Amino acid sequence: MESFSLILAIVVVTALAFDFTNGFHDTANAMATTISTGALKPKIAVTMSAALNLVGAFLSVEVANTISKGLVDENGIRPEVIFAALVGAILWNLVTWLVGLPSSSSHALMGGLIGATVASAGFGAVHGDVLVTKVLLPAVAAPLVAGLAATLATRMSYALSKNAEDEATRKGYRAGQIASAGLVSLAHGTNDAQKTMGIITLALIAGGSIAPGSNPPTWVILSAGLAIALGTYIGGWRIIRTMGKGLTDLQPQQGFAAQTSAATAILASSHLGFSLSTTHVVSGSVMGAGLGRKGGTVRWSTATRMVIAWLLTLPAAALVGALAESVTDLGDWGTAVVAVFLVAAGATIWKLSRREVVDSANVNDTEAGEPAGVVTTAIAAVTPPPAGTVTDGLTATIPSPSPAAPATDPAATV
Repeated sequence: MESFSLILAIVVVTALAFDFTNGFHDTANAMATTISTGALKPKIAVTMSAALNLVGAFLSVEVANTISKGLVDENGIRPEVIFAALVGAILWNLVTWLVGLPSSSSHALMGGLIGATVASAGFGAVHGDVLVTKVLLPAVAAPLVAGLAATLATRMSYALSKNAEDEATRKGYRAGQIASAGLVSLAHGTNDAQKTMGIITLALIAGGSIAPGSNPPTWVILSAGLAIALGTYIGGWRIIRTMGKGLTDLQPQQGFAAQTSAATAILASSHLGFSLSTTHVVSGSVMGAGLGRKGGTVRWSTATRMVIAWLLTLPAAALVGALAESVTDLGDWGTAVVAVFLVAAGATIWKLSRREVVDSANVNDTEAGEPAGVVTTAIAAVTPPPAGTVTDGLTATIPSPSPAAPATDPAATV
């Protein structure tokens, strides 16, 4: 094993802590729709997702190489810079988890790394072409592509099952949901676990433990896979609630379409080495699935808050990473101050989360809805749901509003 200094050991431990937060922050990406439609029990769902995340971590190192070899100039980057970057990423993950927003752990890591690198070595140390082509452009394109694919897949799913018996259709699509959720989990392991591998590899290069341009060592792959799997098993129940119930009400056909579309996009990006946000992809596919069902709605207020969080992720994590790097640059005592601050902030956020506990027992509970907004009302007027109410104990289609009354959906808003 490589020789370690104390600061390098601190960086590796902090990177694995980030990987853990990435796991519970992104559990919703694979399992929110499966849990919300009842295809799997919550605990079974997160256990399956954790196991497949671990398997996925061993399938590729392309994304890890994008981070360790491509995003920033690895020459002259000190381990303290990596530590500062991780501080920015972890704090953003914890804050957005506390408020239940599915923000991007990937972009938090990228933002923290960019901010800390700029504070340490200037803007010239960031490879702008890699940032644009492999981070920013996929961030914009991925949710749009996944959303469109999910919309089309949802319409196709309903068309194919139009004349089928309802109960058999629901059972079939729930089985499909389980398979597609497993595929998303596998894809998440191939993409997100690699980001921590790339960060640790970059730290090892910065600390002189391995040669520049090296691939992640086997122990790095294993530890990163285990850390993200453990975080996934813990379950980020707050974000699972938002993704499964806060964006739209999903039926099994929609859940299957959303997860299949998301898994395809994530696996393709991993193969190409794009540091893609799985959160962006899955959120886009869930919204697309919501719009793909006749009479389906999207809670645009929740979607708007998510998009705002997406836009803030890179600059917010970069700012914290830059500030942390400025303090660590003061010497060992500065690094100690940042480490203490990170632990204290994490403990405070955890304590605040205990005021309203969300866990596997109440993850599918929903709060009282809000009045329908203009966009939702307009969509409902153009594509009203079929008359009559059909329930399967988990989902319901609400009767079309009468012409004399305005169309309302108390769960949807702009």
